[in-house]
Amino acid sequence: MSKKLDPVTQAIRIQTPRSSQQEHSTPLYITSSFTFDGAEAMRAAFADETDDNIYSRFSNPNVDEFIAKMCALEGADAGFATSTGMSAIFSSMFALLKQGDHLICCSSVFGSTFTMVTKYLPKYGIAATLVPAGDNAAWEAAVQPNTKMVYLETPTNPQLEVIDLEWAGKFSKKHNLVLNVDNCFATPLLQRPIDFGADLVVHSATKWIDGQGRVLGGVIVGRADLIKDIYLFCRNTGPSMSPFNAWILSKSLETLDVRMQRHCENALKLSEALQNNPNVAWVKYPFLPGHPQYEIAKKQMKLGGGVFCLEIKGGLEAGRKFLDALEMLSVTANLGDTRSIASHPASTTHSRLSDAERAAVGITPGLIRISTGLEKVDDILADIEQALEKSAR
Repeated sequence: MSKKLDPVTQAIRIQTPRSSQQEHSTPLYITSSFTFDGAEAMRAAFADETDDNIYSRFSNPNVDEFIAKMCALEGADAGFATSTGMSAIFSSMFALLKQGDHLICCSSVFGSTFTMVTKYLPKYGIAATLVPAGDNAAWEAAVQPNTKMVYLETPTNPQLEVIDLEWAGKFSKKHNLVLNVDNCFATPLLQRPIDFGADLVVHSATKWIDGQGRVLGGVIVGRADLIKDIYLFCRNTGPSMSPFNAWILSKSLETLDVRMQRHCENALKLSEALQNNPNVAWVKYPFLPGHPQYEIAKKQMKLGGGVFCLEIKGGLEAGRKFLDALEMLSVTANLGDTRSIASHPASTTHSRLSDAERAAVGITPGLIRISTGLEKVDDILADIEQALEKSAR
């Protein structure tokens, strides 16, 4: 076609070249390795003179198709898919940073990311400075001569702080830093960090990308030169995505647009309705006018996302009672599912942080994170309301 297709259409229509069977849906390529016609063809492949597949730890048609779709959605030059979201985050840092380098990281990040940055990076001689999400002066003060990368989430997990990506892009460019953005909560359907100057974008594809709680996966997309280094690192260290998971995730991307519209619609309605609940101290959602970064969210996001959080009156004990009282919502350590999920970060995803560390990033004892599913919104609301009532007893 002469017309350039919209990224949403590309996520549906990008496909591995059909075989002689003329299949309509891409088949599974369950193979550990690929054959060659002879010694010269194999030599050329190993010398990177051709794009031939060699070994599924390096590349695979199913994985390549998934990466191509993610690059189209994010507006990226290249990408690499990994076995999990955390392996994507790990690889995006360890492939590019070396002993003596310094990382600036938002203090409001997923618990495992926080642990990796504070516990494991220093073991390899990589220093890190944690800075509050919206404190621009603190970000400037954190820059050191050996600073090489900026890492952030927006919206953050779980308290949904929104970082101004336009500012972050200019800040990183001014100091010649690699801007690495976790876009898991928003997905490329709601925001594209590369449009604001990000060099790398990482996802836990386990979440909204899959959307049905079936498989694990991660992906890194961005500048071709950076992805080449990440590819070589991953090729030799092995955190590769399996062909089966890539096949699932590629098919999932075909419905991401319609799914996210429903997730966001439900999340907004629920957060609006729960603001006046007598057992709730506050509700936070990026597209609620009362959100501290509401104007920034409206500027850089198309919709507010499928996650909202609330503070239950009564603290830690009330939060646990709430989870125990739920009848329909799932209580599980995941998000981004067709089914609505409730979690209590203080006792789960961020439980390894100290009380002081949790307080510093706004994770209060009664904080509940809701990942809004695709159920009818009245059914979701009814379950949350009855659980809130019981948590107050």
